[in-house]
Amino acid sequence: MPTQTRDSSVHKEERSMWSWNDSADQPGAGKDENFTYLGKGVDFKGVITFEGTVLVDGRFEGEIHTKGTLIIGEQAVVTGVINVGTMIAQGKVSASVTATEKIQLLKPAVLIGDVRTPSLSIEEGVQYHGFSNMGTERFTEHAPSPERDNVHQLIVPREKTRVSQAL
Repeated sequence: MPTQTRDSSVHKEERSMWSWNDSADQPGAGKDENFTYLGKGVDFKGVITFEGTVLVDGRFEGEIHTKGTLIIGEQAVVTGVINVGTMIAQGKVSASVTATEKIQLLKPAVLIGDVRTPSLSIEEGVQYHGFSNMGTERFTEHAPSPERDNVHQLIVPREKTRVSQAL
């Protein structure tokens, strides 16, 4: 029976429970950036602050802060507050999202919540329920969320004129 050996010089990989240092083969990860992974079966509550890219395939409830990229996998469920550079989502998200670069929603994503970003891409088949602010100003992580006005307060009263007066 042949034995299999692994030549560690061919593919050296340093893994911890949370991240890969050699992550060129991971989706969305560049050659020299940190890559963090919350896998299927992980149920995390709290605050995550990170550099680089994070891929969430499990359940997350809380706050996510980074200038990097957040990738939300198809099986993921994320709730809370998200402040990122870029967000790419295929899973379920119920959050207030601020992205300084862009938000990309790929099917079968479901996003329930308000978004603030200069660039929003929604693929056909995505469900999105919320308000979006795509103003020209650069959004920062600490920018206050836009306040929602009551729809009735937005109605501008018009002067009442009679048709007979106008003729």
